[in-house]
Amino acid sequence: MRRILHAPALMPGRTAVAAFFIAAGCLPLLAQTDSTANERFTVHAQATIVNQYKPGFSAKYSGPNSLVPQEEDQTSVTSTLYLGARLWRGASLYLNPELAGGVGLSQASGVGANTNGEIFRVGDPAPQLYLARLFFRQVVALGGDSTWQPGDQNQLAGRMPANYLAFTLGKVGMNDYFDDNRFSHDPRTQFLDWALMDYGAWDYPANVRGYTPSFIAEWITPRHELRCALSMVATTANGNIMNTDIANANSSTLEYTRRHKLRGLDGAIRILGFYTSTDMGNYRESLALSPTAPDITATRMYGHTKYGFGISGEQYITPNLGCFFRASWNDGNNETWAFTEIDHNLSGGISLAGTRWKRPKDTWGAAYIISGLSKPHRDYLQAGGLGFVLGDGNLDYGHEQVLGTYYSAAIAEHIFLSGYYQFLLNPGYNKDRQGPVNVFSVRLHIEV
Repeated sequence: MRRILHAPALMPGRTAVAAFFIAAGCLPLLAQTDSTANERFTVHAQATIVNQYKPGFSAKYSGPNSLVPQEEDQTSVTSTLYLGARLWRGASLYLNPELAGGVGLSQASGVGANTNGEIFRVGDPAPQLYLARLFFRQVVALGGDSTWQPGDQNQLAGRMPANYLAFTLGKVGMNDYFDDNRFSHDPRTQFLDWALMDYGAWDYPANVRGYTPSFIAEWITPRHELRCALSMVATTANGNIMNTDIANANSSTLEYTRRHKLRGLDGAIRILGFYTSTDMGNYRESLALSPTAPDITATRMYGHTKYGFGISGEQYITPNLGCFFRASWNDGNNETWAFTEIDHNLSGGISLAGTRWKRPKDTWGAAYIISGLSKPHRDYLQAGGLGFVLGDGNLDYGHEQVLGTYYSAAIAEHIFLSGYYQFLLNPGYNKDRQGPVNVFSVRLHIEV
């Protein structure tokens, strides 16, 4: 997930580009080949730069958190180092320093299904180095066959049991473990939209950059997967400091995955539920305190909760063509705490590998997103309230809709160049600012 605090104007583009190429220039030195022996150590890396351009569009008015109607051009950059070590049988330790800089269009405001999953809501857009992940993982084999697992990011090459328990403790990204749709999950290689990399209505726990201390338990078989997690949450909405009062501030997540084959082709269905409790503000209470220009922060208190559900599916139609869908909902009574302002959401699309035109590593994808808000959330925004993503000063409510398509081309062994187009209606759920909005993106991604 890519979470954010409102940021000032983007740093000069050349600063982000320089940081990207400094990191990218080191990546070929890290390339490894898998062996038949279990890896003792693993080193991988990635670097991604995204440039987005938005022409101007028409809007009757704008507020503090609106997608600005003027022409915009913004750039983001991330670079990550994935280090891992095998400790003893089934045990491993992973460390991920990360460099990130830049902001999204309109400082990532004004759109629920934001257009760039590679940006964060940080106050300073200059590239900063921080610790993304640090976690311990223990795998316990349950018997049966084993398969060869190739080395990858945060994954040691070696034999892996087909049936096992796994326990993970440390600072992680929750979307590394949950909602892992093979066709629509990674904004560095697939769709960029926030509501296509995760369930839009899953307000999953994270700090401002998308990571949080968690304990995750997994039961895995070739057909069935069950995962549950207990995570810390931030002290403030979209904050960076985690709340240590775990008894009163925490988030629980439970997901079941059923893998299957349809006409011999792989597919999966996932069902997810979450429950978060912390000192959130309440939309109706804030309106009762101040019917005009309500302030959600004035009603924050422990005992407020947010819960929701999601269901998703993925299915190969042919060996090179796949489809997917997601549907998610949350109760929408209390403020969004970590992800984005979406209370119910439906998305679906297709993904096609370039095998037919003799470019098997190329991918074309297309998807549609429709998102909405709960009645208390809508009333709050219509009265002039602000969330950390939305706030036009008024609201003529309509469902936010996004149509997106991309083509990712493998231009070298580890280098991918993508073009992306997004068509938005009713950004921020506001028909008074319906646009339409056109966003054009170019993405360069390197991984080894």
